[in-house]
Amino acid sequence: MRCECSKIELGKLCSRLSSGKSILASKVHDSGLYPVYGGNGLRGFTDDFNFDGECAIIGRQGAFCGNVRYFAGKAYMTEHAVVVCANENNNTRFLAYCLSTMNLGRLSGQSAQPGLSVKTLAVQEITIPPLETQKKIAAILSALDEKIAINRAINENLERQAMALYRQMFVETNNDARREYRADECFDISIGKTPPRKEAQWFSMNPTDCIWVSISDMGNCGLYIADSSEYLTHESVKKFNIKVVPDNTVLLSFKLTVGRVAITDGAMATNEAIAHFKTDKPEINEYLYCYLKDFNYQTMGSTSSIATAVNSKIIKTMPFVVPTDTELDTFHSATAPMFETIKTRQRENTRLARLRDTLLPKLMSGEIDVSAVQF
Repeated sequence: MRCECSKIELGKLCSRLSSGKSILASKVHDSGLYPVYGGNGLRGFTDDFNFDGECAIIGRQGAFCGNVRYFAGKAYMTEHAVVVCANENNNTRFLAYCLSTMNLGRLSGQSAQPGLSVKTLAVQEITIPPLETQKKIAAILSALDEKIAINRAINENLERQAMALYRQMFVETNNDARREYRADECFDISIGKTPPRKEAQWFSMNPTDCIWVSISDMGNCGLYIADSSEYLTHESVKKFNIKVVPDNTVLLSFKLTVGRVAITDGAMATNEAIAHFKTDKPEINEYLYCYLKDFNYQTMGSTSSIATAVNSKIIKTMPFVVPTDTELDTFHSATAPMFETIKTRQRENTRLARLRDTLLPKLMSGEIDVSAVQF
């Protein structure tokens, strides 16, 4: 049965459509009572909140301008996050799903200041079914999101276990048989590349082109990375001799945001802010991942700003402590199943997210009948 839908401007569907307030960087911490949301998502935590309820959050500035997420609870929303709350005639979670399909980032150039303006967002038309249908669609899609959240929680727990074991075996205990080398004595380290930015023909939004990882992508991928927000044409990869990183390679960001680590799930390229630690001994990858995650990058900088002090030469010559064969075998045996489980659940989450995004237009069009859904 086809939904009876209307096209209505976003501003007319909301009880609130506005940005949050600025917060001092000194008040944002790695842990705290309430999450802090900005233009790129979660910034950290703080001890105060300026929002309590449910909303869709739209990033209005930054690398992920236009990104949409649903939130329920207490949080601090910054000036770079647009808070969207449905009015009494609409469902906030449904609005969040609709907004997430609208590629809102494309609107960032339509205002005087870079980024998304609330005024521009307010006049965007959204196809809206009756409230009861909105609730049913939201219930169906949120069931998939709940499974995704469960998988993420399991993966985060497994990674914490692996890091705890790493610290127990290699940080809290000494072994004179371990040896320290330069990183490039143990790994084939290469650096990514960016084609000329002014030549738009080398860049793509087509997933069939070459995955091209940025630091922002590494901030949202989980332990493994399998996709990117932007791609390179295959022609550009050949023309500019851009290195394609093999599957199961550890990546490390070393510019601007230093110390993000991920492992490739498939072949891909990266930009010049990311180093690739290639090896023909895959059994060392779990140890390498944990070593780089735990490494104190402040020891590598020669200026007050670590983000500007670290370069590719420093990364290649950074110290790398090689454990004994027995230690490495023990650690690999314990953590390899954890890493494999994490990869499997990340892949499942990718499939679930695609299913969720595919279902929305079918539910809206009536191709899938929601009338019998109970919630």
